[in-house]
Amino acid sequence: MTAQPVRRTRRAKSEDEYTAATIQVLEGLTAVRKRPGMYVGSTDSRGLHQLVWEVVDNSIDEAMAEVASRIDVTIHADGSVEVVDDGRGIPTGRHASGKSALEVVHTVLHAGGKFGGGGYKVSGGLHGVGVSVVNALSSDMHVEVLRDNKRWVQDYVRGDPRSTVRQSGSAKEANRGLDPAWHRTSGTRTVFRPDAEIFDTLDFSWELIATRLRESAYLNKGLWIRLRDERSDREKNFYFEGGVTSFVRHLNRRRETLNPRPIHVERVVDGTSVEVALQYNDGFAENVLAFANNINTVDGGTHVTGFRAALTTSLNDWARRSGTLSEKEANLSGDDVREGLTAVISVKLTDPQFEGQTKAKLGNAEVKGIVQAVVTDGIVQHLEENPADGRRIVEKSLTAARAREAARKARDLVIRKGALEGMALPGKLADCQERDPAQSELYIVEGDSAGGSAKQGRDRRFQAVLPMFGKMLNVEKARLDRVLSSDKIRPLVIALGAGIGETFDLSKLRYHRICLLSDADVDGAHISTLLLTFFYRHMPQVIDNGYLFLCQPPLYRVSTGKVTRYAKDEKEREQAIKELSRDGKTKNVTVQRFKGLGEMNPGQLWETTMNPETRTLLRVEVADAGEADEVFSTLMGERVEPRRDFIRGEARKVRNLDI
Repeated sequence: MTAQPVRRTRRAKSEDEYTAATIQVLEGLTAVRKRPGMYVGSTDSRGLHQLVWEVVDNSIDEAMAEVASRIDVTIHADGSVEVVDDGRGIPTGRHASGKSALEVVHTVLHAGGKFGGGGYKVSGGLHGVGVSVVNALSSDMHVEVLRDNKRWVQDYVRGDPRSTVRQSGSAKEANRGLDPAWHRTSGTRTVFRPDAEIFDTLDFSWELIATRLRESAYLNKGLWIRLRDERSDREKNFYFEGGVTSFVRHLNRRRETLNPRPIHVERVVDGTSVEVALQYNDGFAENVLAFANNINTVDGGTHVTGFRAALTTSLNDWARRSGTLSEKEANLSGDDVREGLTAVISVKLTDPQFEGQTKAKLGNAEVKGIVQAVVTDGIVQHLEENPADGRRIVEKSLTAARAREAARKARDLVIRKGALEGMALPGKLADCQERDPAQSELYIVEGDSAGGSAKQGRDRRFQAVLPMFGKMLNVEKARLDRVLSSDKIRPLVIALGAGIGETFDLSKLRYHRICLLSDADVDGAHISTLLLTFFYRHMPQVIDNGYLFLCQPPLYRVSTGKVTRYAKDEKEREQAIKELSRDGKTKNVTVQRFKGLGEMNPGQLWETTMNPETRTLLRVEVADAGEADEVFSTLMGERVEPRRDFIRGEARKVRNLDI
């Protein structure tokens, strides 16, 4: 929707309220509570779980320093979270400020032992804001430190200490409530309750926390991590001697692998530790997870650049020497050698340079060369000792290269066809008038009938509609050349205008809100899943930038003739009936169940699903790349057994089954 220009006029000086008196200095942790998003990213579920990561990462740092061997995390029934470790314990002595070091760490931003002062050689924390931010954004926090055979405690309310740090009891009391077999003589226990005044949700996700803790256990072999959830009486323990090799095996456990034994290399160069494991499977997607000091660097960085360079160079060199790649054949490209690759890269260094507090990308220039040298040596040695693995990997890469060339020709054909037709958009696309992508929406609608209703009901100023009939190609089982030859996918690629795969250019995307609209039934869910698979595998930037959404059409229309309500499920339907009934019985109330979007007239579709004022859109996000890759491979891949096992394992969670 086009924004209207706003006329501005200068105010008289006497009316100007912007003076020195308006400049505020937020003392202590007040700034954190004033702008929580600056410190934890958001106040939704993502920010809520960031509190857990900040506290757990402090315990992980103790494990990386080889002074902690176990971490217990508990989600209590009252909504609080407890993290306990057997590390050295936060110092409690008097700080230069005159306060206990324990209080300084929890109440002062940019205070900690991770700034090169000797407390930690390797650490995930850099800014010293972690635990103090958690304190500021918690309604209450309790900290216990077991150090020098003494127990020290302090309590806080919304970041403010309720008392001074005090000695209280013994080691026996500090271990109360923990595993009786765990005899700690030192360590830290932190219990915090997120503040309902700050966060939109206080519901911790068992799956999300379990996944994060499992990753941490893989990256720190020999570390025991226990997770308990009092809300559902669940418990999981994580302990892996195999390190990142076990991690790669876990990621590939539902796939057919080309090299049964993962290629593994581990070395320390100039104080930087590098551990990498990689294994190929028979799929087409690349799944590389990178970590720096246990922090998942989702945007990559110099360690990923070094790894990719080593992979391409070493495979080409070995293929030439072994004769698997002839002199007449061109070198394999980076894209070719990464098809079907699963890898975990873990580096640990003294002074990591991350981009921002979220630590999404590693920037240390020297790490690229270190990782490249270490990985090159490791791959070459493995292939010399296991030539059969090398031949299978190179043959798969050669097949990928041929498919990539076919895909290039198909892509060029799409471009040439568009040029010959004056860049004509697909005939079924009803485009919008708006030309600013940031203000434009595309509804990808299931079926011609629903597409017709959507075209009539939309606001044509900023909403475009592309109907899609029938089920599209499952791209999880197809290479890019076949994807581009699909008559259902090609119109979508042309409509979006940004290319596909390695030629995708986000700046050319014609819509910044892409809405998947399908029936609220099993078939509709299947079609949405096929589209989600397509975007995740071939246009991940659309998801990464928050441009992909799922529409939430209603299942029911509840009406008295004068008043109408819509409900997305049975629970909302019963609530609507109750509210519209005068005496509490289903009297003068009619209920209509929509079998599909095609049953809605244009006005109903606009009112329930397309009107920005009343609709519900769910933004598609990837919280955990490894888990997302596993889900798509399991549900949409070639192998039947993992999919059957998944359905059996998850069946008990089904509440509403549409048959």
